[in-house]
Amino acid sequence: MRMVVVESDLPTGLLVRSWNVFHGNTSPPGRHSRLSAMIRLASVDRPAVLCLQEVPLWALPRLARWSGMRARWVVTKQPWLPAWLGGAITRLNNGLLRSAIAGQANAILLAPALAPLEHATLRIDERKSEPRWCHVVRLEKLVLANLHATNDFRHPELVAAEIVRAERFVSELAGDLPCVLAGDFNVRAEHLRELAGWSALGPGIDHVLVRGLAAEPLAVWPEERRRHNGRVLSDHPPVETRLG
Repeated sequence: MRMVVVESDLPTGLLVRSWNVFHGNTSPPGRHSRLSAMIRLASVDRPAVLCLQEVPLWALPRLARWSGMRARWVVTKQPWLPAWLGGAITRLNNGLLRSAIAGQANAILLAPALAPLEHATLRIDERKSEPRWCHVVRLEKLVLANLHATNDFRHPELVAAEIVRAERFVSELAGDLPCVLAGDFNVRAEHLRELAGWSALGPGIDHVLVRGLAAEPLAVWPEERRRHNGRVLSDHPPVETRLG
């Protein structure tokens, strides 16, 4: 399916990046959270947009300070305890406890020059035990969406249905505006029909799709780019594209 490109006066070369940060864990997981290092690494080259998945709730108020970007988020898993307390307990052994106590969220980080005008959310799963959400930030001339779909490799058709719900939600909000749909789709291209008018899916389960703007092919970070003090950050690589 050919991607439809419309004229736009958005600046060219906007870098859009997405990363499932695995609750701040390394791969394989260790005791200590590396989340602040992850956010700083992912924002050091000043992307226009940084979409994050599996962010522990205790970290949400710190995202802007770590990245120098504006942050909008949706809570995807409620914690058992207040976020600050759950975070303190989780960080005793981050690799073991993960989101069980601290909860988790998805977040969209924006360069300071990008002003969010609206933030909307949609639950995209079929009322499973762990809710899955798509959230959308509307800018003046661009709509950005971030999602983390259900992890169910035995039933990829159910996961694909979540992506389709998210795509319809984003398209309805965007209208004629160009838009981006990014995140951890938890499904590969062979199990998801091509979405009409959108750019091509990437090689893995993490994607950045673009509609209404020219975009470079999806780039996947090599493992060495996400090494920190000898450890590999997250079990997912960041993925990214440039718009225009």
